[in-house]
Amino acid sequence: MSKVDSRKRIKAKVRKKVSGTPDRPRLTVYRSLNHIYAQLIDDVNGKTLVAYSTKTKDSVKDLESLKGKTSKSKLVGKCLAEKALAQSITTCVFDRNGYRYHGRVKALAEGAREGGLKF
Repeated sequence: MSKVDSRKRIKAKVRKKVSGTPDRPRLTVYRSLNHIYAQLIDDVNGKTLVAYSTKTKDSVKDLESLKGKTSKSKLVGKCLAEKALAQSITTCVFDRNGYRYHGRVKALAEGAREGGLKF
């Protein structure tokens, strides 16, 4: 079994238990080799409420001064939380998307908590 297949299997297990509602959306993380993406999703209506990543136009200026993927992930979490609070979203459910809660995924979660999201 490859790493990708293993992650997909774990992702399916996590998604069975975790789902987002309009009052408490799902914060999902996607981690590529160079970038990290985060979204707040309302699964009932099938809509993305807030999205932020290291490729977002706003973030590119802020990220230039930072070194390392982990510190950039933390900033993405903070910025996502600020955008969510602007839309009066305060709580969410964290979906690690099959990745270990470690490194960049953990940094993003901590940044979102520092930004004001509760999960």
